[in-house]
Order: sequence, then C-alpha cells, then structure tokens
Amino acid sequence: MRIAYDLSHARTGVGNYILGALKGMLAVDGDHELVAFGPVSIRGRATLERALGSLPLERKTVTVPFGHVVRRAWTAFGRPATERFIGDFDVLQFTDWMQPPQRGGIRATMIHDLGPLHFPGRLQRRTVRMHTANAEAAKRCDVVFTNSEYTAEDVMATIGVPRERIRVAYPGVDDAFTPHGARHDAGRPYVFTSATDEWRKNLAALRLALAEQDELALVALGDLGYVETAQLAALYRGAAVFVYPSRFEGFGMPVIEAMACGVPCVVSSHPSLDEASGDVAIRVEPEDPPALAAGVREALSRREELVSRGLEHARRFTWVETGRIHLRGYADAR
Repeated sequence: MRIAYDLSHARTGVGNYILGALKGMLAVDGDHELVAFGPVSIRGRATLERALGSLPLERKTVTVPFGHVVRRAWTAFGRPATERFIGDFDVLQFTDWMQPPQRGGIRATMIHDLGPLHFPGRLQRRTVRMHTANAEAAKRCDVVFTNSEYTAEDVMATIGVPRERIRVAYPGVDDAFTPHGARHDAGRPYVFTSATDEWRKNLAALRLALAEQDELALVALGDLGYVETAQLAALYRGAAVFVYPSRFEGFGMPVIEAMACGVPCVVSSHPSLDEASGDVAIRVEPEDPPALAAGVREALSRREELVSRGLEHARRFTWVETGRIHLRGYADAR
C-alpha cells in the first residue's frame, strides 16, 4: 500500500504518537510505501526533520510562512485534492490539525481524546474549533484510530462513529525510556510531573499537595518547557515519584514512559487513565490535594514493588504493535 500520512503535527504527545506509529508500520512490513506530507511552518521545519531523522519515508512536506493558516484554508476550501501534490495513494491519514481533501483511497484519522468537546469553556477556542472539526470529519472516515478503549467508547457515544470502524491502537514506549541512563539531579529528592498550568493537566492541585512536604522538591515539565526525549527520560529516572494529576486524558502516555524508566507512579483516578495505569499506579482523586500527598507517601513506601510491576506493565506497549494495528485497520477498510 502507498500510505499518505499527515506530518504537520510533529511535536508534543500527538507528534510522538505519529512518529511511533510510522516506525511501527515500517518495522512490521517495509514493503509499504509511506509518504510524509503536509504544510509546515518555517520554524517547524527543523523540528520535523529532526523528528523524522533517517526514517525511510518519502517526504512531500511543503514549507510555508504561516502553516496553521494554510492548513485551515486547505480544509475549508476542500481543494485541491491531496493527489495533486503527492500522486495517487491507497490510504490518507490526517491529524487533528487539518482535514485535507482526496479523490480516492481509504480515508483515516486518529482521535487521541475528546477533551475539547467535553470542556469547551476550559480550553482555547482555536483548540476547541480544531478538534470539533476533526470529530466531524471522523464521521466520514473509513477507519478511525483511538489510543484507548476509553476513547473508543467516547467516540462512539459522543460523535456517533460505529464501533466497527474504530480501531484501538495503544501508544508504544520509545527506546529511550529505560531505567538505565542519565538521571536528572535536582539537588534533593524530587517529585516529577509532566503536568502544566493548563486546567486539564491540574498542576495547581499538585503544587498544593506538596507545599508542606519540604523533604521533596517538585520538578514540573510545565515550568521547563519543551525538552528533548533524552532529557525527558533523565527527568523520569531521577525522580523519587512521578505524579500525573490530570482531570481527563485519552490515554496518558507519560504514565507508561515513567514506568518504563523505573519510577513509581501516582495517577489521577479518572477512568480515562485506567488503561495506562493498569493495576500498578497509586490512584488518587485529582481534586483532592491531601489525597495526592498521601499517594506520594504511599508510592515512596512501596517503591521497590511498584517499580518492578511498572516495568512489567510498560513492556506491553510497543510501537510495533501500534503499527500492526494501523496496517490491519487499513487492510480491513479496503
């Protein structure tokens, strides 16, 4: 098959998933022709090329001054067809940043979560608009991938996509996330979180939980900004505990990344995080700072047990399996 994959979203968790899925498909069957396409901004070009590295992909990306504007315009006007730029293909998979038109072939997309539809007043209007458009476009797709059974059920109930058109493709763990390697040094034991000040990520509750625990520092990814994968792995490894206090997720990739790095995890009890947590993480009410603090103390006291079980749980998630499910989904839709 010739598979055209929209690569205009190459940063953050969504971008990591896209790249992992591509690597997985190539590992499963190198005979398929993968085409990376999409308009990218001048600033995003370097990030994209660095992320793609030496992957054996045909590159059909175009650098434009205002990538977001071009993506919106292409979606809104519905022309020209993608085939005009990259030739014929068997499959086109787009992301939540744009819904490009096509003349033929299987149409596919990925929905990571429906948070913007459930909490429109809590998120930026641009984010809500973008995800709402993608949800509408998903109704007309031949196959819709989700990153968890929770999101699959949500897509059925909220959008109305039939279950037979949905495929659950869990994320994998990058090879960089292992217990072995460099460790971040904060000068004293620390709790690490990938949470930010965004309402859904709930960093404020964790700050309150740790305010009176002087023996532990708090290192928050939201305070550090974007970090490369190697630095992120070092932050996980150096932590005494990883805390994920999110109010809502599609899956929760940082949870399995932390477990793969040998760190005990304290995770929100919201059901959207059940699959990432398994029966390994300490689960706590995200709106209750004292409960978060108690969860950290429990994780510290059970550290050896939780690390061992977490490593075993994380091994279940591989990009090869993610790629296999994508290819099987495309084949079933033909």
